[in-house]
Amino acid sequence: MKKIALFAAVTVALAPAVLAAQSKPGTTTPGSSTEKRIINFQGAPTGNLRTGPLTFTGNPVRATVSTLQITAPKAVLSAPAGTPIVEAKGKRTGEFSGPVNVSRGRLSAKGGSLTYSEASGTGVLKGNPSATFVPEDKKDGDTVTITAGQMSLDVDTNVSTSTGSVKLVSGDQTGRADKLVFDEDRELAQLTGSPSLTRAAGAGQKELVISGAEVRALTKDKTLYVRGGVKLVQGTTTTTGDAVYYNDAKDVAYVVGNAVSVDSRSKVTLRAPKSGYLEQNTKFARVSVKNSGFSIPAAQFKLRGEK
Repeated sequence: MKKIALFAAVTVALAPAVLAAQSKPGTTTPGSSTEKRIINFQGAPTGNLRTGPLTFTGNPVRATVSTLQITAPKAVLSAPAGTPIVEAKGKRTGEFSGPVNVSRGRLSAKGGSLTYSEASGTGVLKGNPSATFVPEDKKDGDTVTITAGQMSLDVDTNVSTSTGSVKLVSGDQTGRADKLVFDEDRELAQLTGSPSLTRAAGAGQKELVISGAEVRALTKDKTLYVRGGVKLVQGTTTTTGDAVYYNDAKDVAYVVGNAVSVDSRSKVTLRAPKSGYLEQNTKFARVSVKNSGFSIPAAQFKLRGEK
C-alpha cells in the first residue's frame, strides 16, 4: 500500500497556503534530524486542514516516524496552542488511542495509548505497555521481554526507557527495577532504582539473586556488571562487595572490592585480600579466594555517549 505523507495530502487541498508556510524560517530540511522526527500518516484525516486538530480513523490507522511503525484504531494530530497545523511541522503531537502497536527492527511494543512528540522525537507508551526484542539469530541468546508502567521510545537513538515496576525477562534471567534503559543496537540494559537480577534454579543449580545500586546487562552475551553495594544470594551463601562481573555462560561471578562471603549453614566466612577478589562458581554455589587482582571489563557496558 502506498504511504501518503500528511503534508502531501494537505498540499493538494491548500497548495498555495501550504507552500507559503513551508517556505518560512524554522521549517524542516529533508534529511535533517528534525525531518527524521516527522510523523506521516496513511489516509486522509477529518478536521480543519489549516488549523487542526486532525483526526485519523481506520482499521487500523497506520503511521511512520523514521523506522518506527505505529498502528492504532484512532489518532489525533495537533499543533501547539495558537499555531495553525500547516505551520507546525516539527512541533506537532500525535495522540494514538489503543490498542496501540509499535515496531522497529527487532523490537515490537504495545500498550493502551501512545503520545508522540515531533519536538522531542519520543513516543510515550502507557496503559500496561510491554515490549519484545528478538535476537538476530537463535544462537544469539534469548528473546527479551519488558513490562513497565510506562515506556518511552526515542526515534533518534533506538533507545527505550521504561519506568515503574519494570520487569525484564531473558531466558532464565529476570531483572526488576524502577527504571530500565535499553539500547537496541548494543543489546545493553541498564537497571536503576533498587535493581535486582534473578537467575532461576535449574539443572541442579540453586537460584541466584544479584542486587546492587546499578545493574548493566548485555543480553546477547549473558554477561552482567553490577556496582554499588552488591549482594549475591545463592542457597545459604551470601557474598557482598563493591562490584561484580557475572558470566552466565561460564557460571562464574567475580566479586571485587571489600569482598566477603558468608555461609549461614557452615558458618564459614571468606574474605578477599585487598589485592584480590572472590570467585563464585554459580553452578555449584562454591566460593574461592583469589589473591591476584581482577579487572571488570566495564568498558563493554558503557551506555551510548558515555565516556
